[in-house]
Amino acid sequence: MKAARFHGQKDIRIEEVAAPGAPLADEVAVEVLYCGICGTDLHEYVVGAIVTPTKPHPLTGVTNPQILGHEFSARVIEIGKDVRDVKVGDRVAIMPAIVCGRCIPCRTGRGHLCELFACTGLSAPTGGLGEIAILKEYQVAKLPDSISDQAGAVVEPAAVAAYGVDRAGVTGGDIILVTGAGPIGALSALYANAIGASQVIIAEPNPHRAAFAKALDLGPVLNPMDDSFAATIAELTEGRGVDMAVEASGSTGGLTGCMNSVRRSGRIVQTGLHTKPATIDAMKLSEKDISYIGSWCYLLTDWPRVIRLAATGKYPIEKMISAVIGIDDVVTKGFDVLIDPKGDQMKVLVKVKK
Repeated sequence: MKAARFHGQKDIRIEEVAAPGAPLADEVAVEVLYCGICGTDLHEYVVGAIVTPTKPHPLTGVTNPQILGHEFSARVIEIGKDVRDVKVGDRVAIMPAIVCGRCIPCRTGRGHLCELFACTGLSAPTGGLGEIAILKEYQVAKLPDSISDQAGAVVEPAAVAAYGVDRAGVTGGDIILVTGAGPIGALSALYANAIGASQVIIAEPNPHRAAFAKALDLGPVLNPMDDSFAATIAELTEGRGVDMAVEASGSTGGLTGCMNSVRRSGRIVQTGLHTKPATIDAMKLSEKDISYIGSWCYLLTDWPRVIRLAATGKYPIEKMISAVIGIDDVVTKGFDVLIDPKGDQMKVLVKVKK
């Protein structure tokens, strides 16, 4: 089968590889429909192996080269004898986390913090940028007819965004600031709006992403580099500051903007991943009695809920899709475009099979 495999820094190859064998009793074989390119994939491509394994992974045993792709939709083509939740022909969205089920986080309902955490498409035998993938039954969730194959590939980042907002807790009527209008930031804004925020303010300096954010029609889109940024936040919030901020840029500047913009006893959730240490004003954190909350991945059980919310139209996750390309173009029209700081793409989907 054809697959896009990560070999190392700036080295992704389209290769013919052996198709996986039959699924085990608790496994599901799927034919991949669409797969998104994630920021994590981009970090691997630019920097080299970070989360992809250079030595056998303790849970899955795999090493690079790795078939990438952990945001994908698929169709079930074969099931193991013990599988009950899906049948052949079902369309599914993939929850890519692979967990041990035995460590303390797993046994206390926090599988996303599994001590041996692995991920389909990053540290597993198969991935969404290959034509066929093998998954555990707990990794697949059925898609209703109202969710397209393309939207199904956005459920994973939609769950990341939802979990971050949920970690900080939106109360109906809250004013929310989102710093960074990449896919996760934009999805965070859409989710906050869906669950009751009275106003969503987006801060984004990139003009292409700012234009995309404006098209979502959620509320003001501000340039955080403008001298008037702080005054505009004060004006929009009657001087009190925003109730909650989602830091989705993964930058010290974004975090500082959140610290300055939240009200006293406000909340900040760190959803964007920092690839290097950030500077934080710890005095301001204390002086304003701010709650600064981390967020990692998503609850492994959240897929049905996120899918239901998307199906209502209140969480229009398909709006993130800006381009669909073929697998042969995954580097030139996918990775290389998305790492361009002046790029105008949001969520690029790969149609794996012609």
